[in-house]
Amino acid sequence: MPTLPTDPHRARQMAESFGADTERYDRTRPRYPDAMVAAIVAGSPGPDVLDVGCGTGIAARQFAASGCRILGVEPDDRMADFARRSGGFAVETATFEDWDPAGRTFDAVIAATAWHWVTPGAGAAKAARVLRPGGRFAAFWNVFELPPEVADATADACRRVMPDSPIDFRAMGRSGPDTYGPVLDRAADGIREAGGFDAPEQWRFEWEHPYTRDEWLDQMPTQGAFTRLPPDALAQVLDGTGAAIDALGGSFTMRYTALVLTAARPAAPS
Repeated sequence: MPTLPTDPHRARQMAESFGADTERYDRTRPRYPDAMVAAIVAGSPGPDVLDVGCGTGIAARQFAASGCRILGVEPDDRMADFARRSGGFAVETATFEDWDPAGRTFDAVIAATAWHWVTPGAGAAKAARVLRPGGRFAAFWNVFELPPEVADATADACRRVMPDSPIDFRAMGRSGPDTYGPVLDRAADGIREAGGFDAPEQWRFEWEHPYTRDEWLDQMPTQGAFTRLPPDALAQVLDGTGAAIDALGGSFTMRYTALVLTAARPAAPS
């Protein structure tokens, strides 16, 4: 669902609003497809991974389960603390732009649904500095496609309770991988601006996940459009969405696409 501001890396209030309910965020947010994790690991020269904007550690735990050693960087103390407790790896609290690598280098720098909060050129330049020769940068996002009936009902409810919002709720009915083109383009431009990388590539991994009505309504408050919504307004949006899911029989299957923007540092001369 495209709910990002025009310049998301400047929208610090939204960026730092996701830690309001860390347990719900970690419980409900989707994981990433195993094939995507395996491809990034296989394309990296070793196991040392820096997770930028690691949140509650959802992706970091998946990479750790694949044999990687993780260091997280996360600006929100609440999410950083949850990630430490849930994953058992170190997390340093800072924005990536302000974070001090203290001479450390890594085989991969990843960002799971977080790179849009990082200033594109400065972030890519720092990633290049901390990657070892042959190391891989990979930013990735789970993009979902709601059934049209659910998307339309959610958009209608959002327009009623947030008539002055700059978010284009009509785009909820058009959500899908192609709507993230501007996000990927900004990230790719940042990589080119920074230099020190091979040409950026885009990878796609399609997958599906079933949701009951209650499961989807449990996730919705963790999404950027709703994290700062007053409780009464949020309840109205959830009621509208829930009614649409009830009309479908109380459940639906979500189509997801994991979009990856990736680039490698040139390997050292042999």
